[in-house]
This record gives sequence, C-alpha cells and structure tokens, in this order.
Amino acid sequence: MNDEIIEFLDREQLTLAPKLKRLYAFMIDELILSVIWLSIMWDKFSGIETTEAQIELVNSFLIEFMLLKLIYHTFFLMQYAASPGKMIMKIRVLELRSASFPSFFTALNRAFFRGLSEVLFYAGFIWGLLDPASQTWHDKTARTIVIDV
Repeated sequence: MNDEIIEFLDREQLTLAPKLKRLYAFMIDELILSVIWLSIMWDKFSGIETTEAQIELVNSFLIEFMLLKLIYHTFFLMQYAASPGKMIMKIRVLELRSASFPSFFTALNRAFFRGLSEVLFYAGFIWGLLDPASQTWHDKTARTIVIDV
C-alpha cells in the first residue's frame, strides 16, 4: 500500500472497506440498476418471444444502459459518497486529497472509468482484488478510496 494512503487512513482514523463488503455493494447496485432498467424497458421486453430477440434488444440499448449507470453512480457518489449498495453495506467513497465526499468531476470520472472497466471484462475490478489498498482503476483515476463506516 502506498504511503499516501497509509498516511490518509492514519490521519483520518479510518479503515479500508473489506473486499467482501465492496463485492456485496457491487451486487446490490447491479440488482437495483437491473430492476430500474427492466421497469423502463418492460413494454419492449414483454412482447419478445425468442432469446435471440431479447439479446438483440439488450444490445440495441447498451449505450443507454451504460448512460443510466453513469448517472446513477455519479449522482449517488456526489450526493452521499456512496451508492445505495454501499449505503446498505456501510461503506463510503472519499477523495484522498480532501477526505471529503467526491466532487461532481471526481464522481463523474470514477463512474466513467467504472463503466470502462466493466466493458474491459471487469479488469479494473480484478486489479482492485489484487491491490493492497483495494483500489480499482476507477479509484486510482479519481484518486478516491473506499472506507468502512
């Protein structure tokens, strides 16, 4: 773990969020987003009869779904320093520089690179599993850390 993060945690008397809590928060957020998306798209999905048609429909709205995720994560991080999944798991995202809630641009950066990591076969999340400070790519680019509350 780098010295800046160790110093930050010591100075603020904080602890890193456990990886398992982060995984559960991720799963909760994905479930919430899927329910929101399904409710928005229900009329389109209800008329489909084949699996191929379902896949084609999902693929045709992939950009809109990614935009929904970007808005969801940016809004909740900026307002509450945590997505609903993180709130349930009692973990929070803080900026390393200020130990405060992420600003709009930090939250947007983090949400964008989170989405990019998903597109790249979740490579940034796997990186976070191997990183001593559990920082994913989106944490590193936004200079944030996820702490236990």
